[in-house]
Amino acid sequence: MIRRFRRCGHGLGTLAPEDQAVVDQFRAMLTALRNPEPWTPGSARDVAVRVGPFIERGHTRPGNGHGPDMIAVALVHPETPHAAAYLHGRQLGYTERGWLRCKTSAILGLWQPGYAMLTHAAAGLPLPDDVGMEPAHYALFIEARRRDDSRDDYTLLRLGSYTQTRHAQHDYDRLTAALDGRETTLMPGHRVSVKSGPFDVSDHHLFTDPYATDVVALLAGVLEGVDPQ
Repeated sequence: MIRRFRRCGHGLGTLAPEDQAVVDQFRAMLTALRNPEPWTPGSARDVAVRVGPFIERGHTRPGNGHGPDMIAVALVHPETPHAAAYLHGRQLGYTERGWLRCKTSAILGLWQPGYAMLTHAAAGLPLPDDVGMEPAHYALFIEARRRDDSRDDYTLLRLGSYTQTRHAQHDYDRLTAALDGRETTLMPGHRVSVKSGPFDVSDHHLFTDPYATDVVALLAGVLEGVDPQ
C-alpha cells in the first residue's frame, strides 16, 4: 500500500507530525535490518525471531535441553511491557502460546524497536496457528534440601512434561498445599519443597507423567519409601 504523505503549512518539504513518525519508524526498521545486534546463547535480552515472512519479539529461557541449536522463547507483543500492548497481544494470540522451542538459526539478533514494523501486531494480524515452533514443555521438581546448608541434597520426584503453564501451576499449587506446615517434618534434617523449571528432554526417563496419576498421592508414596537418615 502506498502511503500519501501530507505536508503541513509551516514550509515546503515539512511533513505532518504523524507522517514524520512513520518515516522515523521506517528508518529505524531499515537500520535494524542493516545492523542487527549479535545474539549469543545465555543472553537475557529479548531476541528478534523469524516467523514466516514476519519478525517477532521473543523472551528467551535457558535450560531447554537441546544444546546450542535450540532455545526456548515466548513470543511477545512488540510493545511489551505496556498494559495496552498486553491487551492487544492477547487479542492477537501472543499470550496463549507459552514457551516454544526455537531454532537458533531463526534468530536475527537482539530485539530492536525498529523490528516492530515487521510484526504481525503491526500488520493487525493474529499469530498463525503454526508458528513453526513446538511447545517447550515444563516440569516440577520435589526436592529435599538439608537444613545445615550442606550439599547433600537430592530430588525426590520429577514431574513432566507439562505442555501448558496452567497445568503445571495447578499441580504446583496442590503439592505446595500438601506440604504446607510439613516441609521440615517429613524428612528430619531436610526441607522438602516444590519448584518449577524447564523440562529437559534428554532426561525424559527420569520424569513421571503427571497426567497419568494423582500427583499428591504420588508424592505421599515417594515420601513413605524415603529413608529419613
